[in-house]
Amino acid sequence: MVVVADSSPINYLLLIDVIQILPELFEGIFIPDAVFRELQSAATPPKVAAWMSSPPSWLHQENVDSPLNDEELDKLGAGEREAITIALAHPSDTLLLIDEGKGRRQAEQRQIRFMGTLGVLDKAAAKGLIDLPSAIERLLHTNFHVTPSLLKSLLENDANRKKSGSPLR
Repeated sequence: MVVVADSSPINYLLLIDVIQILPELFEGIFIPDAVFRELQSAATPPKVAAWMSSPPSWLHQENVDSPLNDEELDKLGAGEREAITIALAHPSDTLLLIDEGKGRRQAEQRQIRFMGTLGVLDKAAAKGLIDLPSAIERLLHTNFHVTPSLLKSLLENDANRKKSGSPLR
């Protein structure tokens, strides 16, 4: 499976100290040049920029030679646009890690499977890699936005999974 990431999931997983779950869940992560630049920009939290100064071997930077000429994609940020372009170049078995709503809608319209930061955390919790409530508690201390109903549902599902001892679905 090819896993392509936009900047926000990497940013948040770093900020809450669970970035190590990515190589445990996925073989490797591809990021486009625009995401690489975003994660090193002046607006990036120092912790993220420091980590990106020497990225791990499982994080692969990919150049997007010819971005798609698409009016809808042009409305997205460079990172989302290039991540979707890379995902489209690997149509067979691709997962896009993305949080931004407009980018998710564009991925869905192009039939690209996607997962956000919360989905990654839930998958890691289901595999016993992290404690979901404590990871979410740390996430809520960042500028991450989530609806209370989604958060409640996610935590209830996690509690039920722990109660039943059921493996990842």
